[in-house]
Amino acid sequence: AKKGSKLLREVYASRYLYLLMLPALVLYVIFCYIPMYGITLAFKEYNAALGIMGSPWVGFSNFESLFTDSYFWYVLWNTIKINFGRLIFNFPVPIILAILFNELRGAKRKKILQTVYTFPHFISWVILSGIIINFLDFSGPLNAVMSALGFERVTFLGEEKAFVPILYITASWKDAGYSSIIYLAAITGINAELYEAAEIDGASRIQKIWHVTLPCIRGTILILLTLDVGKILNQGFDQIFNLSNPVVQTAGDILDTYLYRVTFISGGDFSFSTAIGLFKNLINVSLLVVVDKISRKLEGVGILS
Repeated sequence: AKKGSKLLREVYASRYLYLLMLPALVLYVIFCYIPMYGITLAFKEYNAALGIMGSPWVGFSNFESLFTDSYFWYVLWNTIKINFGRLIFNFPVPIILAILFNELRGAKRKKILQTVYTFPHFISWVILSGIIINFLDFSGPLNAVMSALGFERVTFLGEEKAFVPILYITASWKDAGYSSIIYLAAITGINAELYEAAEIDGASRIQKIWHVTLPCIRGTILILLTLDVGKILNQGFDQIFNLSNPVVQTAGDILDTYLYRVTFISGGDFSFSTAIGLFKNLINVSLLVVVDKISRKLEGVGILS
């Protein structure tokens, strides 16, 4: 009883904070938790006339169809390959960018460069893909420069081998500047006395980065890495959907593009597509838990209680 009354007093004392949280909580419940009953479609044969609740149960039939589909396994492996490549090539870029920003001398120059690098994040992939497609077009500016320098023109978005590297480069261009803000904030919070002590010991700028900056932001790096691994099967749909074309579709096909075709193009099998989505999210949650445990052992930080 005492614990209950203490909790109520604490809630009442912070009532205005809870009121501020209320709209977000209501939106979360309406749009995230209530629709979760739709997961039952993965175990049903959906009939639009009967609705979700009235559709007949079929058990694991949709999962059996999924796991016996050879193209599903190809798309799953392709998704893992592309998105683990993102972790290897894209994840370090914001860290490097934040360190470079921190090392810049001159506040005005730093603000201008931060604005330039951050701006693409606020442009949708629909618009950016149009810019990229025109820039990389056979008769576009890049090929015009290459031709003027004596090189042959290349159909960049018509080459399967070039498509995935283009995904990595354009993803970094769009999001690295924005993502670097978190790392830059973490670097700003480092005690200046550590740098002063390193300087007294004769450390160079590179040595200060390696022995002071990186160890001090390691916790932030691990938390953001854990979050990225937790959505490893969910990344890239907007980018690939807008940049892809029939020539490179196989090279860039991921679970989300496969899910889109199954749901909206190939007859609208909602039960089958729900099974794909459920499987995908179970894998993501499993990876999140595993990486979080590793992060806790290495650094003592994690995102799961």
